[in-house]
Parts: sequence; structure tokens; C-alpha cells
Amino acid sequence: MANQKRRWGDRKDGTLLRDLDSMHFIVPLIYPNRCDNEAYISERIDLTAINAYLAEKNRDGEEFPYTLFHLVVTAMLRTITLRPKMNRFIANKNTYQRNGVSAAFVVKKKFSDSGAEALAFVRAKEEDTLDTVHEEIRRQIFECRSDKADQSTDSMDILNKMPRFFSKFLVWIITKLDKHGKCPQALIETDPYYSSVVLSNLGSIKLKCGYHHLTNWGTNSVFCIIGEKKLSPFFDAQGNVTMRETVDLGLTIDERLADGYYYSKTIRLLKTLLENPALLEQPLNQEVVY
Repeated sequence: MANQKRRWGDRKDGTLLRDLDSMHFIVPLIYPNRCDNEAYISERIDLTAINAYLAEKNRDGEEFPYTLFHLVVTAMLRTITLRPKMNRFIANKNTYQRNGVSAAFVVKKKFSDSGAEALAFVRAKEEDTLDTVHEEIRRQIFECRSDKADQSTDSMDILNKMPRFFSKFLVWIITKLDKHGKCPQALIETDPYYSSVVLSNLGSIKLKCGYHHLTNWGTNSVFCIIGEKKLSPFFDAQGNVTMRETVDLGLTIDERLADGYYYSKTIRLLKTLLENPALLEQPLNQEVVY
């Protein structure tokens, strides 16, 4: 995440990768669209250690309690920090390394059919820990649930009020700017599809984990779905079964960024962090043995 001098071909949000191997150079030329290159990975997480950790963390009655969602966000940010290929994106058939690590999610202002939504955007620093990420999420949620609208929502509201033919023309221009990384910063600052990872906590609205698509708009290459908690059977070597509370995570990724071995190690790291939540108290850039 260190700042580098911008060179010709770089974008304001990413550095052009100029030393890719032949396959990873050619693949975006053959398969230019992100939505045509999705891979879906499902992983089940044992919540035994997480439940005990959260009970201890919230023992003194936190005003804004720590939750599973805060742990997943922090674990995703640390995984992406330590596995930098997960923080790449492909735009206009070129591969870029994103300049920062970030997570985005939608906040429901009110749990009702007519409740409005706002967009939250967490930009991580290498020294961040669970506590600092928790505080930033708290700040973002309280801000989203206020009457203040985020910049992306404001921009969409303006387009929605224009004559339809004109708004369609402007959106066409914006998509061309997006392709070349020229979209105004004010427009994309809170757009989740310009983040390292988009998260959706479906468990909070009593839905099971499932697949969610990526988009050709923006630069997002990882989407994480958090499902509803449930009891699942675990078998030991003798065939004895115990029931434990679990949660399923669904990860949709752009398969052009890395190979299967890299993704496999990435998922192992993510699972290690979640099933050993005390590790999340360490800085995001601290290496983990897994």
C-alpha cells in the first residue's frame, strides 16, 4: 500500500502491472469482462471460538457491541493485505494493483420495506486492528443512518431527476470514463464497486449464504456474502458427531487475477483468522502462520 510515483499507464486508483507472466497478460485480452470470469467459493466457518471471543469482548457491555460482521470485515481486510493478488483488478484489458485496501457494504437506514439504503466505505491502513476497524464501522454506520446522504447516492439522485434521455447519455459517458479510470473522484468515493471487497451480511436479514455476481462497472474483484448462522454436524476420526454453530461464507472472485493454488491458500488464511479471532487484534500487515 506504499505510495509509488505515478507512471504513464497507471490509474489514480491503481498501478499498472508491467511484469505479468504470459498467461495473465493474455487472459484479459481474450476475456475482457469481469462478469464472464467469476469463480464462486463457499466456505463453512466453525463459530465456537468466535462466540467465546465475542462474549469476552462484549463482557463490559459495549455501547456498540462487537459482532461476527466486524470480525469478517477485519479478516477480509487482513487477508487482502497479506495476499496482494486479491487486491488486483482488470480494467480496459489491463491488470492493476490497487493503491489501497478497502471494504464496502450497504447500510439499511431502517429495517422495513421502505427503508432507505446508504453506502459505507472503510479504507484500511496497514497498522489497523480489529479495534480500529470496529470503530470505523461504528462511525460509518451512524453516519449512514443519519439524514446525510453519501456522495454516490447524491449523484444517483441527480441523474434520477433528469430527463431520461439525458441521464442515459450521461451514464453512457460515465461508463466510458470508468473504463479508462477517469471517473471523478467525488462520484466513486463511496461507490462499493470501487473497493477491494464488497460484503453483504445476509444473515442479519435471515437469509442463507449464496452466490452474488461481480459487475463490469468499477474495479471490485471480490464479493463476500455472510449467511445465516446454523447448526452443522462435525465428525471425528471415529465417526462420532457433534453439532456446532457455523456460518457459511460465499466468495465470488475474478478468476483472472491468480491461479487456484493462490486462491486456496487465501481461503485457508481467511479461515484461520476467523477460527482464531484473537489474531485479528494484530496489525493487518503482520504475517500469519497457517
